[in-house]
Amino acid sequence: MIWPPEDFALTGVESTSPDGYDDTMTMSSVAQDFPADVPDQPELVSMRRDGDLVWVTLERPEVMNCLSFPTLRRFRTMLEELASDLSVRCVLITGRGEKAFCAGADLKERRTMPTERVPEFVRNIRALMDDVEALPQPTIAVVGGFAFGGGTELLLACDLRVAAPHAQIGLTETSLAIIPGAGGTQRLPRLVGKSRAKDLILTGRRITAAEAEAMGLVNRLAPEGQLEATALELAEAIAANGPVAVRAAKAAIDKGCECPLEEGLSFEADCYEKVLPTEDRLEALAAFAEKRKPRFQGR
Repeated sequence: MIWPPEDFALTGVESTSPDGYDDTMTMSSVAQDFPADVPDQPELVSMRRDGDLVWVTLERPEVMNCLSFPTLRRFRTMLEELASDLSVRCVLITGRGEKAFCAGADLKERRTMPTERVPEFVRNIRALMDDVEALPQPTIAVVGGFAFGGGTELLLACDLRVAAPHAQIGLTETSLAIIPGAGGTQRLPRLVGKSRAKDLILTGRRITAAEAEAMGLVNRLAPEGQLEATALELAEAIAANGPVAVRAAKAAIDKGCECPLEEGLSFEADCYEKVLPTEDRLEALAAFAEKRKPRFQGR
């Protein structure tokens, strides 16, 4: 699992920031989590830089972008690299093609997987979702089609979700006599409430993008043919703000919502103190006084 240290990587990746506190990220390589014979295949997941933004794309449209063992390794390796690159202000995660965002685990692979190997696969698919959630940068799931099982768990691990009108979402595991095992039973009720989560998980039913938006599972429902544009509009709105402050706010929300209010408020105060000495805060004040847009540098 990728997880920033207590300062939540608020300023950069150097060992000591210009603001005087240590912000080094330490993590072990994800390669050690995989059996030695699982290859790292770059063609399975691509990464494209677009200014301050990065697109991460599952490149398996022929199998609805499902998650095989090698796909998990490539995806997690890529996230490990992204976590330490704080010049990236927002990460957009999507699947190639208009049919599927991600259809979950590769069931064809699972049918032939030795029984003793299944727990390793499950640990890694769960770790993938944890890695996505723990990225210091905001993440947006760009859902252009089916998102079932692990695909829904992937979008749940993202901070925000944008969906095309034809997208369908569902935690369908109970129809396969298993349960969501990569965070679905925990992240879904936190997002839409316990009762709605039980409705979706216990029935295994699939819902439309419009229904997902109505219950708060999807943040933006894109007009027909405008999924990428809608996602970019959201990502650019985030990237336009002070990146240190954005990461601090994300950390305050993520940690604060998992603890009692008093502890959450204390953690918010800690995060606020981290942004006070930044150059970006002074730049925002200067830009306001000079009636111009601020030029944030992430420090």
